[in-house]
Amino acid sequence: MRARSPLAGEPTPHSTASWPISPTAHAHYQTRFRQVDFQPLNSLCNNEPYSTADRTIVRIEHRSAMDTQLEELQSILKCAGQEEVMSRFRKVTHHLKADGSPVTQADLAVHRRLASELESRWPARPLLSEEMSEAEQQALLLKEDKALWCLDPLDGTSNYASGFPFFSLSLALIEQGQPALGIVYDPMRDECWAARQGAGAWLNGTPIQLDSPYYRLRDCLAVVDFKRLPESLVTRLATNAPYRSQRNMGSIALEWCWLASGRYQLYLHGGQKLWDYAAGWLILREAGGFSRLSIAGRNRPSQGLSLTSCMAAAAVSQELFSAWDQWLETAR
Repeated sequence: MRARSPLAGEPTPHSTASWPISPTAHAHYQTRFRQVDFQPLNSLCNNEPYSTADRTIVRIEHRSAMDTQLEELQSILKCAGQEEVMSRFRKVTHHLKADGSPVTQADLAVHRRLASELESRWPARPLLSEEMSEAEQQALLLKEDKALWCLDPLDGTSNYASGFPFFSLSLALIEQGQPALGIVYDPMRDECWAARQGAGAWLNGTPIQLDSPYYRLRDCLAVVDFKRLPESLVTRLATNAPYRSQRNMGSIALEWCWLASGRYQLYLHGGQKLWDYAAGWLILREAGGFSRLSIAGRNRPSQGLSLTSCMAAAAVSQELFSAWDQWLETAR
């Protein structure tokens, strides 16, 4: 059996022993960084705990090579993506699950493979996957004090089954109700995003940091999924959109990552499950983006880990997110 990377007993992201910080930067960090008691994931999403200045100070010091655990997990996802997903691309049929969503042999093969690989390396960490029953998923979420893996074996199954080349594998480690690390792999383009809480984000091993010029809403390219949005908001977006142009790509995890890489500026999606957004949300946050998750259809922040669908709004900068969020509030 291969030796695993350490998980138990690792320093927490808030410990100065966790990441290499020079004495000068550490002093600056201590005086400038606002100490925040982190909330559960869904609550945290609604209020960004770092200011722009604080975020820059922390990440300048942290942007070194990825740690060995992230590298190992990237290797696991990349192998699964190429051997289980790409080997079946344009060759598989799909059937519908009880909730009406499609599933293919690639989804199930990745689920089985990742479940086995993660258990062999980190046996104390249970796995929550989209391809589990709701009863199994709920039982795992009831143990919020226990760290767990959160997997979407194939995000964008409809795209994959139709031959549309936009899909991904998504894996997050959730500790104390929030993602501690996240990895999203696009096997079509061989692009792999990774992030660790408090340490930054990477694309194929290269650090990424959003540094977009100030955009006006009307200058932005937006990715918007209309299917799950309230009808009144859809009408407003269709008749008087504040952005320049709109796309809808069909893989939630990959959409978060493309936003983290600055490939568009605004994001809106009406219904995401935990396995859809956990890894991508962390990658965007660590790259410097801003976002809000709220309970779909209720226009209020979601609290704690749950199977409830969330509406997601995000942008590449604080100024742009504030303008986008304000427009959405008035449009509902």
